[in-house]
Amino acid sequence: MNRFQEQLRTHSVPLRRGAFQTLQINVGRKCNQTCTHCHVNAGPTRTEMMDETTAHRVGAWIMEHKPATVDITGGAPELSEFFNYFVETARSAGAHVIDRNNLTIIETKSHAYLPEFLAQHEVEVVASLPCYLEENVDEQRGDGVFAKSISALKILNAVGYGTKLPLTLVYNPIGPKLPPNQAELEADYKEELAKRYGIVFTRLFTITNLPIARFATDLREHGHWDSYMDLLANSFNPATVDGLMCRSTINVGMAGEVFDCDFNQMLKMQLRNGKDLFLWDVTPQSIGQYDILTANHCLGCTAGAGSSCGGALN
Repeated sequence: MNRFQEQLRTHSVPLRRGAFQTLQINVGRKCNQTCTHCHVNAGPTRTEMMDETTAHRVGAWIMEHKPATVDITGGAPELSEFFNYFVETARSAGAHVIDRNNLTIIETKSHAYLPEFLAQHEVEVVASLPCYLEENVDEQRGDGVFAKSISALKILNAVGYGTKLPLTLVYNPIGPKLPPNQAELEADYKEELAKRYGIVFTRLFTITNLPIARFATDLREHGHWDSYMDLLANSFNPATVDGLMCRSTINVGMAGEVFDCDFNQMLKMQLRNGKDLFLWDVTPQSIGQYDILTANHCLGCTAGAGSSCGGALN
């Protein structure tokens, strides 16, 4: 049963593709952290990463079609040997580039160069910081993560992020609940981070934890699966549908596979046209002919104020 489609029908809200805006590239599963809410099941022991042939085919597509935005994610996307290549290629094609950064990667010796590199190429940093309190962050992301994150934010501030360059922080709830009001929480974050650590940032995204991968396992293990799915369904907000990222995004997997979003990628909901579709099989124009694939997890994007890679929708 697709409870998401039921909600669309109940509220007479169609879900159709809009104009293409963003190419989102998931370069692989390797990460230097293991977070309880991770929809990718990423971690230090994962080895699946995009290979050179695929990376260059994706780069060629960017140069040909010149997407307005290229959004690079993972895992920790910076662990891909082709991360710098994607940044440089996308910027040369005129794209706005987003780095989905976990902050602690900046604290590693191998990636200490990142702040200057990102600033040089005017990359927007979208950085995970699920709370401004140390105990909450470490509970969700691992011991010592908060301290490293604060250190990394200070380094980013020092090269102009949060003032001259866009620095977006991302909040995920701890446990089976919806995020609070994004504007109010952003004000709290700005006040507390400035007062406690002298840190400034541009804006805050609140993102609902979707019931897939590691978070889904956690829900089931603690007996919260049914109640969380009911919460998402009962909180359906039809006003969020127009802003859903699947309407304007092409999401690309490690082998170049095409999906509607990163969540669908994790569930292997690959777009097909009699055969599996890859990025080089589609264009910004032709993608419009394919229906958006949905399932129950999509309720997480339309619950309450809504949620996407760009934060709240309403």
